[in-house]
Amino acid sequence: MPPSFAFRITKYSPADRDERGHYNGAEDTVSDHGPVEASYLEAIAAFAQESGIDRLEIREPEVTGCVNFGLETPVNGHGLAELFPRGLTGYYDGAVVSVPVALELVRAMLRDRGAWCRLEQQRTFTVHVGWDQYVYVGSDQPCEAAVARTRELGLFAEPITSSPYDADLEEPEVTQAADEEFWERIRAELAAPRMLLVEETYLRNATRWHRLTENNLDTVRAALGPRALLTVWPDLTPDVDAVLAALPEDESVDFVWEAANGTIRHVTADETHHHQLTTLAAGARAACTLPLAVEERHPLFHVALPDSDGVLRARW
Repeated sequence: MPPSFAFRITKYSPADRDERGHYNGAEDTVSDHGPVEASYLEAIAAFAQESGIDRLEIREPEVTGCVNFGLETPVNGHGLAELFPRGLTGYYDGAVVSVPVALELVRAMLRDRGAWCRLEQQRTFTVHVGWDQYVYVGSDQPCEAAVARTRELGLFAEPITSSPYDADLEEPEVTQAADEEFWERIRAELAAPRMLLVEETYLRNATRWHRLTENNLDTVRAALGPRALLTVWPDLTPDVDAVLAALPEDESVDFVWEAANGTIRHVTADETHHHQLTTLAAGARAACTLPLAVEERHPLFHVALPDSDGVLRARW
């Protein structure tokens, strides 16, 4: 269950909403990167303090994919480069951060540059950032002082039934854990002998690819991101020319190849860019195409990494 109390925090006055609740005032829908943005962060800090919260958990983190729907121009590191080490180490599902770090995550989301996540504390406190400078705070406390402080800051904290971004806790799509039994099955597949292709989604819209062998299995496994989604496919095809020749003429595909230096690369290409794949894959050792439509994707395995205690907490 979500927290007992929920609030919609915005810079938009209720007096400027029509009968359907749509705002029709003059406030801009992007962050000012200045005093108004700072007021949002101070208001959230007030709610956290009154709720007795000093740390929050990152849930369902994501970054900009191949299409960016943000209102601001994407930046390197998705707005998080100064907050997390290179490669966004520390930004993953289940990571626990201090309230100051959580507020910087909120700042990045208010600037709408590509990063998004839920911030939670055991379902007793939540912070969600929506479109157009809408922020939703849930708490197990009524937070009357925080509501008053929000008003002093020139913002509006309106009570609502629940956040529209509350996590859907119904059964997730992926329910199988990458447990020891799963890894034994993978090891048996590799002993055939054969190779397997693994798509590691370590953040939503961010993937790494691995070509598994019996020799590198343990090394790859040790480097996987926490709570990552693993999609296991048949191995790449060594006849790269045949893969290129078989590209569909009227649909987009995921094109995956092993470059001459052994790295696995990936690109999503529609029919207008198929001719460029020949250049990209020059010297490739092996390649394959994967369909984009969910109903056409049939991997060998679709699992998620459990936590160290064996419990699967990722919500994919």
